[in-house]
Parts: sequence; C-alpha cells; structure tokens
Amino acid sequence: MRAAAQWKQYRILDTSSQEKLEVWNGVTLIRPDPQIIWKTPRTHRSWQHADGHYSRSSSGGGSWAFAKKLPEKWQMQYEPLGLTFQISPTGFKHTGLFPEQAVNWDWISEKIRSARRPISVLNLFAYTGGATLACAAAGASVCHVDASKGMVQWARENAALSGLTEKPIRWLVDDCEKFVAREIRRGRKYDAIIMDPPSYGRGPGGEIWKLENSIYDLVQLCTGVLTEKPLFFLLNSYTTGLSPAVMGYLIGSALKPRFGGSVTADEIGLPVEQSGMILPCGSTAIWEQ
Repeated sequence: MRAAAQWKQYRILDTSSQEKLEVWNGVTLIRPDPQIIWKTPRTHRSWQHADGHYSRSSSGGGSWAFAKKLPEKWQMQYEPLGLTFQISPTGFKHTGLFPEQAVNWDWISEKIRSARRPISVLNLFAYTGGATLACAAAGASVCHVDASKGMVQWARENAALSGLTEKPIRWLVDDCEKFVAREIRRGRKYDAIIMDPPSYGRGPGGEIWKLENSIYDLVQLCTGVLTEKPLFFLLNSYTTGLSPAVMGYLIGSALKPRFGGSVTADEIGLPVEQSGMILPCGSTAIWEQ
C-alpha cells in the first residue's frame, strides 16, 4: 500500500466502528467510513471532544453536529508541494479534500519534473483541484474538467491560495465524457491524463453513471486524446468492488497495445496514529511510459 505520510496539518488520530477521528489543521472531526468494521476501544480523548461529528441518517444522507461554532472555511497546507487548500464541511460528509491523494500528487509532480519537456495534462472529474495544482506547480499546463460549477470555483480558489493563478490552467465545467469526445473531434492532444471518477452518479440528462459499467469505455475513449508519446495515465477509484489488480488490468489492456509502457496498481491510504497502521482509502492504477 502507498501511504500519504507527509502531511503535517492533517492527521487521523483513531478509527473504530465505521468512523474515523481526524484533525484538519487544528479542527477535530469525526466522519463515517463504512470499511472501518473493527470495533476497537475508543481510548483517544478526542473522541469525546471533537469539534464536529457527521452522522448518517437511517433514512439516507446525514448531518453535522458541531460542539462549537467553526469558521465556514479554513485553510490547510500540504507543505511538500507548497499547496494550500480551502477546507469546509459539506452536507455529504466531505470537506473538499481527499488527503490520501497526496501520495499521487507527489508521484505526479516528480514525473512531470523529470520529463524535462513541456507536459500537458487533462484532469477529469477534477473536484477541488488537488492534482491540478500539483501538476501546475510542477510546470505542466492543465485542463481541469468537472461537471460541478461549485467544485471548479473551489478549485480556482485553491489555485489562488497556492499562488498558482497565473499558471496555464483551463477551468471547465463540463461532462467529462462529452468533453473528451469533443476534444477528439478537435484534434487536441494531452501528454498525461488523470481520472478520478465517481462510483455512482447521474448526468445532467438523468443518465445513470455506474463506474463498473462505464469506466473501460471512458478509458478507451481517452486514449484518443493522448499524444504519440504520452507520459502517464492515472486512474483513481473509491469503488470497493474494483480491486487494484482489476484497475491495473483495465488500463493496461487499453493502453499497452498501442503505447507499450508499464502498469502498477495499489491501494492508497493514510497513517492512523493510535494503531500505527495504514487505513486503506481507495486504489490507484498507473500506466507510465
């Protein structure tokens, strides 16, 4: 497993009974995580003194309960890459950042810097821009695409906080699959692709997106916007039914016949202070030249 272990302002203190106890730059939150099936004793004192607790409802969804008034937004830095992010608890338990992805930001940054040539990156389902900022800070030009206008605006704010406003980033609110199809027709090419698709969702026309049924076709489509000598293709998944090996096989079968290269795939995770172990937080498959 590859662990995002370089955070200073983010920590997981403990995990137990489908919940994790986290610190987000001084703010302690308890959030649900259904894969935490162990029922270890909650001996860490912060379980009883958390600033916010998100609880799921039996009827669906959930809500936050706060022990004190928190700022609507606050900032958190990822020091190794000099990136700053806006943190804000949302109605869907999330905070606007997936800290485990830092292990991928580190890899992406090093890959781009080592290429020693101009690199253009297409970031699909780009959310609040963690990977976009890592690419831009490393010197790449980036096309950032997400279907949510609010998430794209949040990403732009993160870019400003990170001092990357003047970097060559295209910010686009669009359906990722339809955008890629148009880019193919326009003949536009990219040296690298990052993709972090949702497990399940609905398109603007009510279309149902289910990752297992749609991801191969989308990856195959994306090969049509790669340059003749692409640098990498990185695919993330939080779908428990998709093992790293399956994801690796998927991108390998789509890219290796045409581009050669190699594929690696593994779980990514975050250190847990109380246990000294790593909490799995999804999977990443990487094709690279």
